[in-house]
Amino acid sequence: MASKEPEHEHREDQEAPAAEDEDTGAQVAPIVKLEEVAVSTGEENEDPILDLKSKLYRFDKEGNQWKERGAGTVKLLKHKETGKVRLVMRQSKTLKICANHLVLPTMTVQEHAGNDKSCLWHASDYADGELKDELFCIRFASVENCKTFMQMFQEVAESQKPKEENKDASDAAGQLEKLSFQEKAGEEKAVAKQEEKETKVDTEKADTEKKDGEPASST
Repeated sequence: MASKEPEHEHREDQEAPAAEDEDTGAQVAPIVKLEEVAVSTGEENEDPILDLKSKLYRFDKEGNQWKERGAGTVKLLKHKETGKVRLVMRQSKTLKICANHLVLPTMTVQEHAGNDKSCLWHASDYADGELKDELFCIRFASVENCKTFMQMFQEVAESQKPKEENKDASDAAGQLEKLSFQEKAGEEKAVAKQEEKETKVDTEKADTEKKDGEPASST
């Protein structure tokens, strides 16, 4: 009878666990080396003066309807050197720019009729890479945030007026104040002069009456 031991030994060889990989101490360098890259947002030279969550719409003239531009954070950014302020809004997830324009002294913002959480304004926007005249509507989560945005927007627009214009306004106000002071001083002087004149007349009249009342002197 043939022995089954070789077959048994062969089966044991097949079932024997593989030996663990030996650590040779060799270090394998990565095939591709990734370097850290600084990402520029274009806002490095600007200071945020307003930062609020909101949803932005633009008016589509062709379709005669409002279209959503995106939901995210609207910012007012003031340049550290020039002092100019721009409005920038990015979508919350993609960070795609949906509004990007300067706040100019000619701009005004107004409440949206029927919704006290929204407001409107016109701007020459550069979000799509070219200037476009847009009518924007922005909606906030609360009335307070909407009022804060409108107040800051108007203050920025006023601050962007040329210094010469502000100086002329200040000079005009100073001239009016000076003129008012001079007129007041002139009126006071005229009143004092009139009172002095009246006092003199009263004195002369009293002297005349006194003189007329004295008895004639005997010779």
